[in-house]
Amino acid sequence: MKLVLVRNVPFKGTHLLKLVESLELGKRVIFTGYLPDEELVLLLQHATVFVFPSLYEGFGIPVLEAMAAGVPVVCSNAASLPEVAVEAALLFDPLAVDELAVTIRRLIDDPNLRAELVRMGYKNVSRFSWETTAEKTLQV
Repeated sequence: MKLVLVRNVPFKGTHLLKLVESLELGKRVIFTGYLPDEELVLLLQHATVFVFPSLYEGFGIPVLEAMAAGVPVVCSNAASLPEVAVEAALLFDPLAVDELAVTIRRLIDDPNLRAELVRMGYKNVSRFSWETTAEKTLQV
């Protein structure tokens, strides 16, 4: 498997880049930098799992984008993410590295769980639309 970090290209000499280099993981860790929407969707559609370890999100659109692309989601239990993800994702404490590792491993090792999260993700995404958002905003 490869770890693909989207929209995150560390500066030369930073801790993350040094770690990848020291562990000789250069061929297994990919930093994409910014991706246009079309490329991001294509990347998501080929992912085994989408991991979102955010400490704070006002809403969590990346979680919904991954679900809409048919990717099982592992995301942090911080801020608004549990409300956005509901039961369609596996949640973890973003400050507990071991918990994150166990959660990812659980999903990778269980194809039935991945399939169930994809199914639930599609259902979850259907709760949201720009049209509904606009209508509710106008009501307010």
